[in-house]
Parts: sequence; structure tokens; C-alpha cells
Amino acid sequence: MKESGIQITEALAIPSWEINFRTSRSGGPGGQNVNKVESRVELIFDVRNSPSLSEEQREKIFGRLKNKIDSDGILHLTSQLSRSQWENKEIVLTDFARLLRAALKPAKKRIPTHPTKTAKEKRLKKKKILAEKKKLRSSRGMNSI
Repeated sequence: MKESGIQITEALAIPSWEINFRTSRSGGPGGQNVNKVESRVELIFDVRNSPSLSEEQREKIFGRLKNKIDSDGILHLTSQLSRSQWENKEIVLTDFARLLRAALKPAKKRIPTHPTKTAKEKRLKKKKILAEKKKLRSSRGMNSI
């Protein structure tokens, strides 16, 4: 990651001035440190008003990361894995880049396939066996034996 911004794809880099951070006290174990050090880091990125994103990219991000974006169009990511604020900041920046890359990755086109002749025969054979089993269970099936 460069000082000027975060490289997401070859064509897209998010400048650092578009990303804000908020710190708070981290939960969980940590002894006395937990009560006085703000090591939890929250990354805040305004997807709706970002000049770096095209309308198409914005729509993809909204569609694929909707559970991490609030009603104002702001993406929130947090990290409190480490006791160090600096490490948590690095973790959240890495997660941010990974999430945006995944959201902007083009979806694979599904290639329709057809079942093989053997697969069809196997399915029909199973179907006949089940039908025979059910026929034997019925009262009509019992009379024919």
C-alpha cells in the first residue's frame, strides 16, 4: 500500500484522503491496557460520494457489500484483533482492499451443461426402484403378490 492511496485494481486506486479512521476502546481481554488504550480501529469510506468510483463500480460495491454499508452509503470496517492500534489499522486497510477487489471482480459466466446419457439412465433406474418399493407398500401392491 502506497502513502498516496490504496491500489485496488490496476485502474482503481483510492486516495488516502477519502478514507477516515475512528478509534475506540477494544473489548475482550487485555488487562489494564483495555481501559485506557483505544486500539480498536474503524475504517469509514463514503461509497456513495467517492469521486474515485465510477457509477458501475459503485453499484457493484453496493450490491455485494450491502451488509457492511449503512443507509447513508458509508462502508464501515473494524478491527480489534491486535492490542496495537497501528496493527489494527494495517489489518483494516488490508481487509478494505481485499473486499473492494472481491466486490469489483467480474462474475464468472455460467456455462450451461447437459446431463450425460449414463447419468440419465442412472436417474431413471433409481426412479423405477423407488416406484416399485412404493407400489409394494400400497394395499394394491399387496393383493398382487
